Amino acid sequence: MAEKSNPDILYTIVDEAPELASASFLPIIRKFAAAAGVSVGTKDISLAGRIISTFPENLTDAQRQSDDLAELGELVKTPSANVIKLPNISASVPQLVAAIEELQGQGYDIPTYPEEPATDEEKMIRARYDAIKGSAVNPVLREGNSDRRAARAVKNFAQKNPHSMGTWASDSKTHVSSMSGNDFYSNEKSATITAAQAGTAKIEFVGKDGTVTVLKDAWPLEEGTVADATFMSAKALSGFLAEQIEATKADGIMFSLHMKATMMKVSDPIIFGHAVKAWLAPIFDKYAADLDAAGVNPNSGMGDVLARIAELPNAAAIQGDIEALTADRPAMYMVDSDKGITNLHVPSDVIIDASMPAVIRAGGKGWDATGAKGDVNCVIPDNCYAPVYDESVKFFKANGALDPSTAGAVANVGLMAQKAEEYGSHPTTFQAPADGTIRIVLANGETLHSHEVERGDIWRSCTVKKAPIENWIQLAMDRQRLTGSEAIFWLDASRAHDAQLIAYVKPALEAAGVADNFLIMAPREATRQSLETITAGKDSIAITGNVLRDYLTDLFPILELGTSAKMLSIVKLMQGGGLFETGAGGSAPKHVQQLVEESHLRWDSMGEFCALGESLNFLADAQGNAKAGVLGAAAEVATQGILDDNRSPSRKVGEPDNRDSHYWFSRYWAEALAAQTDDAELAAEFAPVAAELAGQEAAILSELAAAQGPVADLGGYYKTDPAKTAAVMRPSATLNAIIG
Repeated sequence: MAEKSNPDILYTIVDEAPELASASFLPIIRKFAAAAGVSVGTKDISLAGRIISTFPENLTDAQRQSDDLAELGELVKTPSANVIKLPNISASVPQLVAAIEELQGQGYDIPTYPEEPATDEEKMIRARYDAIKGSAVNPVLREGNSDRRAARAVKNFAQKNPHSMGTWASDSKTHVSSMSGNDFYSNEKSATITAAQAGTAKIEFVGKDGTVTVLKDAWPLEEGTVADATFMSAKALSGFLAEQIEATKADGIMFSLHMKATMMKVSDPIIFGHAVKAWLAPIFDKYAADLDAAGVNPNSGMGDVLARIAELPNAAAIQGDIEALTADRPAMYMVDSDKGITNLHVPSDVIIDASMPAVIRAGGKGWDATGAKGDVNCVIPDNCYAPVYDESVKFFKANGALDPSTAGAVANVGLMAQKAEEYGSHPTTFQAPADGTIRIVLANGETLHSHEVERGDIWRSCTVKKAPIENWIQLAMDRQRLTGSEAIFWLDASRAHDAQLIAYVKPALEAAGVADNFLIMAPREATRQSLETITAGKDSIAITGNVLRDYLTDLFPILELGTSAKMLSIVKLMQGGGLFETGAGGSAPKHVQQLVEESHLRWDSMGEFCALGESLNFLADAQGNAKAGVLGAAAEVATQGILDDNRSPSRKVGEPDNRDSHYWFSRYWAEALAAQTDDAELAAEFAPVAAELAGQEAAILSELAAAQGPVADLGGYYKTDPAKTAAVMRPSATLNAIIG
């Protein structure tokens, strides 16, 4: 069936495990939605799709793709938007390079990523690729603020079926280490733009000789916008990392670095590179010329460094020195002990919002190269949000692990609309080219912020517009009123940026007469307050900025539920539409690896189930489509059935996986529709479907089970072959015949 020109619901094409799951689940959604006259279209926001749409020049007509991300970016600014957004890759440079090489191998004539662009053409190519890497999708689509929480059914299930938690010892040596100063936190300046200051600003670098270089021109700053600027000293960072390596060795524990080199696509890869260089400092000192000749870039991770060294004529000598150095270094926190993948191997392998909760959930333990568990030095250089994890570690050392069977819940209201707080990701983050000054010059000629920097320092600016701030405060008041829960604005009055937000928050709460219903606390204090609240079995609402929203909506769900993939995430778009996000994707690469090796996909589509119900309910209200509302209510019943009957995927091959859970969801959905009395037509249509799905249970489950075990051929990783993927993800001919 051809898609409508304007589908009622748009389902995103993404990457890795969520996209593989869609190959099984999307046909089911379309089958059921069609009965209510609801069309479900797709938009490709995958990494491969974004690359292809960016470089169409040398592609065939069959290969070219429209710029779906740009189209979605316009759609979310309209009242009719109804988008179900799955987790997509926020690409690090190694991922971007790997995707390019795969596409080239599939016959796509696209340019190679220029690591060190020299010509104007290479610089242009690099700029186009740089717009794709990192968190390129979310800032475009998030035209609203975030309401993220565990669905009640999910929370109830987690309390009745608590996941395993590691044991915390009061004498654990696990701790968080951060810089003592000269980081982003300590150097931050912030101001709210006045009417006299509004207009087109620019960012300039002024060299010691007075030469002015424009780093960013034509930068619009509206009245009421909170505009920040800060920098991290490269010299201070390098010294801190060297100190932490030695301190970790002295403590006899593991070294680990926790960054977000995907979302913070400019700043964090540089910090990551400093850590790689600090770890291999004697090697970089001794073999500087060789490494330079090999094009070594520590920002790409130790894996890339080692691969380039292996191609050098004196590779054996360098590798011998690395082995000797490794023996003298402290143990390294491992991403995959069996494969020798270290914490510093690839910048996209360790994402702080997943890696830190994993350590905390495990009782402060990490895994070393031998697979043994041990205490960890968790190195988080910048102090903006490191106190959240530091306080969590201290809390659990003193009180023991959280009990998921009795714990309350921490929901989140996050400020993220219109690219709010896109730290280190915007085109307003720079590495100082030399010693000098970086400054923001306003349209009226006034210098808003200025910092003296040294060569290699990381300078960043970000903004938050007035309308998103006001919308965020209102959303927080709405959620607190509806729930009656404790509500905390996680804002630090001692931090420049947060002080500007507090100046918005306090008057708004007072004007609404609800100031007594809210707390305003710095992240460290808010962390302890929230942990005390949920330990007592009560609920709290964390009202935060964008990055902290990202961190907390992994930290608390992983502790409470065992995963963040089951979170309900509703983005109330500021123009009236809805964006329904389906959870985190940080573990998706491992899921794909298991599918390829064992044809078992353990990805849990609970986030998709929750988002689907919300999307259908939203559609019913927005369009007056009562049948869509019946579908949405039935989808919620099906979601509850998945939880109550434990139909979620198992982690082990030979046991039920993602495809089995989709069968059960479709069956529960059909049974709920057949049983409801609000719409006789839908009941009549789905009664035979429900009967057939139940009657063919043995055959369907047998066909699904038979598909597990052998190696699965997807025809690619970043761009899979649709036919091969369908064969892998829809292996039950019986189910396919019923669903169509």
